[in-house]
Amino acid sequence: MTFGFKDKKPSRRQFLTGTAAAAAGAVAAGSGRAAEPDPLITEVQDWAASLGEGVDATPYGLPIKFEDDVIRRNVEWLTADTISSINFTPIHALDGTITPAGCAFERHHSGAIELAKQDYRLMINGLVDTPLVFTYADLERFPREQHVYFCECAANTGMEWAGAQLNGAQFTHGMIHNMEYTGVPLRTLLEEAGLEAAGDLSDKWIYVEGADASSNGRSIPMEKALDDVLVAFKANGEALRKEHGYPVRLVVPGWEGNMWVKWLRRIEVMDGPVESREETSKYTDTLADGISRKWTWVMDAKSVVTSPSPQAPITHGPGPLVITGLAWSGRGAITGVDVSLDGGKTWTPARLAAPGTDKALTRFYLDHSWDGSEMLLQSRARDETGYVQPTKAQLREVRGENSIYHNNCIQTWWVRETGEAENVEVS
Repeated sequence: MTFGFKDKKPSRRQFLTGTAAAAAGAVAAGSGRAAEPDPLITEVQDWAASLGEGVDATPYGLPIKFEDDVIRRNVEWLTADTISSINFTPIHALDGTITPAGCAFERHHSGAIELAKQDYRLMINGLVDTPLVFTYADLERFPREQHVYFCECAANTGMEWAGAQLNGAQFTHGMIHNMEYTGVPLRTLLEEAGLEAAGDLSDKWIYVEGADASSNGRSIPMEKALDDVLVAFKANGEALRKEHGYPVRLVVPGWEGNMWVKWLRRIEVMDGPVESREETSKYTDTLADGISRKWTWVMDAKSVVTSPSPQAPITHGPGPLVITGLAWSGRGAITGVDVSLDGGKTWTPARLAAPGTDKALTRFYLDHSWDGSEMLLQSRARDETGYVQPTKAQLREVRGENSIYHNNCIQTWWVRETGEAENVEVS
């Protein structure tokens, strides 16, 4: 295809203009005419010929039907039952960084429960000066904060330890969401109960439980509890969704999602960790020799190209292409992302949509002119600590292939000449 530029490469604007003209020409060629008006432009369409819905047609707004494929999805064979299971955020179909609550992944150990605000109680007990019980209304009276944080399941990308398994960014990396949480700092509530009775806080822990049947109890060091942990009752400006722990959940920034206990009902100050099921036999890292590491709470720097990807193939052919994805780190802000088109042989710095923020998703873009040839797409994140996202081979050198959790390796998509993409492994 010729665009009439002999001495210089056409600009992105010129290319797109030429593409539009070429498309119009293709329509004309198909009809056997030199040119043909586009009826979507020249004729009055149904949506312009009659009145639309009134303002109260949908009291709580819903996505338009044309976007009904942008949904959470589960993998049926992954668990025996959806009651104790997970579904995945459609990260391949989203842009920006804030995850709509209706798309944010779910993880339940005994199903999502319905707990009314008026029935909600939060107990703080153990090594405190005064054991306390808070109602929902009590929590609303404390000074509150808003923060945007990502929540990532420790098992995100876990299926990929043994090789390329699931064909889609939603399934390999979709156990993550990024929302603005509103709530009361946990330290405020602990200080309200008083911590003098606990003595030296450097070796103290808290144990948190949920109100659901599993309770999902987890131990958290006091240092973290007094730092940035939030007792949250809003997400993205509205009440938490049922599946996200309504009416109150714990937010543990940068740490694995299992510790973000939903339907939060009790916080006990203790001398040491409880060593519960979810922090011993589960959510620990099994090494090649069978020994498991525990207390590996922090989600290290990670990234993934969300488009092009298996669920978001290239459909427009060669030419301008926006390569985009997400990066995050539980240790702080993302400071840069590199993208490779050749499986890690060479890297190009991507453009961050905005400066990275603490323990939140960062969107990156690489504006590329695709020539229609195959690509091995990868992204590599780095955070403010200097940590650089590793390859899968580098992770395996330390941890072998027996792990399930905390896989933050570089992901590869093989983009074919057709624009279709597939999950492959390039260590």
